[in-house]
Amino acid sequence: MPIDDSTTTEKDRALIALLRENARAPVAEIARRLGVSRTTAQSRIERLERAGIVVGYTARLAADYEAGLVRAHVMIVASPKAAPAVTKALAAMPELRRLLSVSGAFDMIAEVAAASVADLDAVIDRIGALEGVERTQTSVVLSTRFER
Repeated sequence: MPIDDSTTTEKDRALIALLRENARAPVAEIARRLGVSRTTAQSRIERLERAGIVVGYTARLAADYEAGLVRAHVMIVASPKAAPAVTKALAAMPELRRLLSVSGAFDMIAEVAAASVADLDAVIDRIGALEGVERTQTSVVLSTRFER
């Protein structure tokens, strides 16, 4: 069931942006940047978590580390009946950062990051070999122009 965003305020959206920027920032710093009390900031964070809007926190990797990875988008055509099994198998691959379901000529787009071209090639081969994957097409990411 989709989350109802109609209850979030401009301050909530600003808080979410700050959490995305640095989820480990002290609540006092978040409160100062929002222009609210520490108690108010903590209450808003807890409310967003209870509402299921904020569901977890993750590590952001250093730009130097990320720059050393070879990234690609792997477009995947899967047989309709095999899509759930393909999704489960893809979720088990640590090199996959994200799996998107899309409309158009492909069913899914897998965002992949590997330590080397050889490692990327192996991941692409593993994806193509999955039962139910009918076809793949890969685009290697050359650079990131901007990211939010």
